[in-house]
Amino acid sequence: GKIRINLQSILTAIMSITTVLISTGAILGKANLMQLIWMAVMEVTVFTVNRWLAVKLLRIENHISVMHAHLFGAYFGLMVSWMLYHSSLNRKAEKERSRPISDMFAVLGTLFLWIFWPSFNSALIPEEDKKWTAIYNTYFVMATSTIAAFSFSVATSKNGKLSMAHIQNATLAGGVALGFSASNIQQPWIAMVLGLAAGTISVLGMAYLQKHLDPALKIHDTCGVLYTFGLPSLLGGIIHVILILTNHSKNLSVLGYSALIEVGALSLSLCLSLFSGLLTGLILTCKLWKTPPVTKYFDDQVYWEFPHLAVGF
Repeated sequence: GKIRINLQSILTAIMSITTVLISTGAILGKANLMQLIWMAVMEVTVFTVNRWLAVKLLRIENHISVMHAHLFGAYFGLMVSWMLYHSSLNRKAEKERSRPISDMFAVLGTLFLWIFWPSFNSALIPEEDKKWTAIYNTYFVMATSTIAAFSFSVATSKNGKLSMAHIQNATLAGGVALGFSASNIQQPWIAMVLGLAAGTISVLGMAYLQKHLDPALKIHDTCGVLYTFGLPSLLGGIIHVILILTNHSKNLSVLGYSALIEVGALSLSLCLSLFSGLLTGLILTCKLWKTPPVTKYFDDQVYWEFPHLAVGF
């Protein structure tokens, strides 16, 4: 009946917060601070329940249950974004556009994430040899997703220039896709192909799919989390199931059971994220939270003091 707090549980809790960071990217600029706080409380609670069901009932390994954070956070955030949607968001607001200084800091953040992603994918793996396998595979997959991001960013640009949005997001897509099977891939080329596919999907999604899909679904994905986390994590989950089928092809009983369990865990995360995101978005639309008007979307002055903009400064 006691709550045990140790280094492992603290690490798991910190990594679970990734869901909130991802979801925030989908509604950034459209929610006030109180809405974000309550969204964080509800999302972490539901994701903890999701992990408990996956580990205790479906017998999913602990580190794999945490890797569902990418999938959960992306689709949770998209459902909240759907509830906060307004038709005027189809036109990109001036304050939503990036600036050179913001791009520079965003790329700096991407660089730190790129460096430490192998630790994220391997930190909770108990076996030492599998931990090193996960680290190596993560570097392989990140390298090829970066190559894909740069290559397709130039290819999809009208003037043949790099898009900072593609570089900031698609370079990380490979690490997202690998999370489920980081320790199970024994051949480097598999990880490299996965990274290439994830980076390609991410760039092509942002370049061509986003401008048509978002208005059709009535969502506004501020930071493109669907193409950085949503689609790559789905790809990674499918590849994980395929690898299980390949590794247990000689044992049909284990083959069917293991594949079914993994598909069940993936479906559980997807369904819970969509339902809880819808419920959270419904709650956040209540007048109690004083939702900012559409004219104040992406306006930092509503929440922060800017002395240089003060009258008489």
